[in-house]
Amino acid sequence: MGNGFTCMPGKDPRRGTNGGGFGSRSKRVSGSGLGSWRKRGMSEEDEMLHKQALAIARQQLSQRFEGSMSRRVDGSMSRRIGAGGNGAVSSRRRDLPDSVKQPPIVLENLETKKIVLIHGEGFGAWCWYKTMSMLEEAGLEPVALDLTGSGIDNTDVNSITTLEEYSKPLINYLSTLGDGEKVIVVAHSCGGACLSFVMEHFSGKISKAVFLAATMVKDGQKPFDVFTQELASADILLQESQFLLYGNGKDKPPTGLKFDKQQIKALYFNQTPTKDIALATVSMRPIPLAPIMEKISLTPEKYGTVRRFYIQTLEDMMLSADVQEKLVRESPPHGIFKIKGGDHCPFFSKPQALNKILLEIAQIQ
Repeated sequence: MGNGFTCMPGKDPRRGTNGGGFGSRSKRVSGSGLGSWRKRGMSEEDEMLHKQALAIARQQLSQRFEGSMSRRVDGSMSRRIGAGGNGAVSSRRRDLPDSVKQPPIVLENLETKKIVLIHGEGFGAWCWYKTMSMLEEAGLEPVALDLTGSGIDNTDVNSITTLEEYSKPLINYLSTLGDGEKVIVVAHSCGGACLSFVMEHFSGKISKAVFLAATMVKDGQKPFDVFTQELASADILLQESQFLLYGNGKDKPPTGLKFDKQQIKALYFNQTPTKDIALATVSMRPIPLAPIMEKISLTPEKYGTVRRFYIQTLEDMMLSADVQEKLVRESPPHGIFKIKGGDHCPFFSKPQALNKILLEIAQIQ
């Protein structure tokens, strides 16, 4: 069923167009990137950083299982709009001080306790280690999957030619669910394309779909187009790019993307702690290009029957706040939440704020 990651129990949002990610008009990234931390020939420095980062991760998990619920909650702003409809009826704003703890949830009232976490481009199940531990502490049953060619899945990213193939571990997981069994699926960044795909093909298995700074596409749209809305077309952008992989030869279409360490840090981790940046820069893998260049077919009868929620990241340098706002405006979800002070990866930069939102979504009837 694909590779899963499990834990042992226990700035201005309307910033200008100089942001630097695909969602802004300038600072197109270039240069060579890095592959998997398992890749042969990894430098001694990278190997040392990886070992240190994993040690920190293990230490954090151990501390959390020993009573970390007493820790202070990240300052954040969480807002849900029109949770009962299409996101345009009413609004409610809550400003939570750091000292406010997440109230206990009543597990008996939940439609499902199972939450499936889907990573974004280049990441793996490993990126959810903080979220996994906090959700488990709350009594939920999270599972994080490696998409094809990601994390510890050894598939060559250059060989992945369709969104269905890229989403196969998620497809396999949903296929194993029993009759009437449903799960909440949370997808980050380009993982939103995989979520949209399974919403169309497994709508009866998904209780709620949560897009975390993700590509929430419309029918007939390419996921990559979401990142290029403020630029030229995706085709023109690719012609000018210098960070493409040509796994089948230079005379064939590009097969993947990869960024170097400095690009990764600038685009994804402008608010992320150093220890998590160290883990990510030696763990991220090249991004398969074909799945995010594929047009997705979505129908109201299937995709449209699943309740959608969108979590916006207001300090995002990869997918600008303006683009995220446009996504929810053009395809209104049932609820909208916002994380203040979080970069493109709030599971690293604002894990407590993200956890509060996920618990709130889980309790929505």
